[in-house]
Amino acid sequence: MTIEIETNSKEETIELGKKISKFLFPGSVITLNGDLGAGKTTITKGIGKGLGIEEEINSPTFNILKCYFNDKLNLFHIDAYRLEDVSDEGKNIGLEEVIEGNGVAIIEWPQFIEEMIPFSSMNIEIHSLGDNKRQLIFSSLSPKYYALMESIGGKRSA
Repeated sequence: MTIEIETNSKEETIELGKKISKFLFPGSVITLNGDLGAGKTTITKGIGKGLGIEEEINSPTFNILKCYFNDKLNLFHIDAYRLEDVSDEGKNIGLEEVIEGNGVAIIEWPQFIEEMIPFSSMNIEIHSLGDNKRQLIFSSLSPKYYALMESIGGKRSA
């Protein structure tokens, strides 16, 4: 299933993230694709707020992984960008345990660790349309995410 939606401000993108959070479950895996500055961390901030995380969520670029713990669901925010030229052996830093764990794993730049991404994940592709407007394309082959995707509205595509 694929759904397209547009947001017109950072605030709308954060609100969309909050809406998404209501449908997440232990073991949820969301991959985020988009250019630098597209809004990957902004949507993650909204998801975190919706999960009740009070800490400021920012990009884990230099850390690769940031963990946010709370009572509802833990959030594991992975930025795999720095793993682009790392061998498979070098990528063995425990990310699989986080991705396959009981929290929500959100992965920026997933193409650099695609061998670790489960088939039952959801992808959000984000495109900047200028002036804080964003096009978000949600896609998943897993029925686990269909209710989430239908709830956000937007245009269903083939």
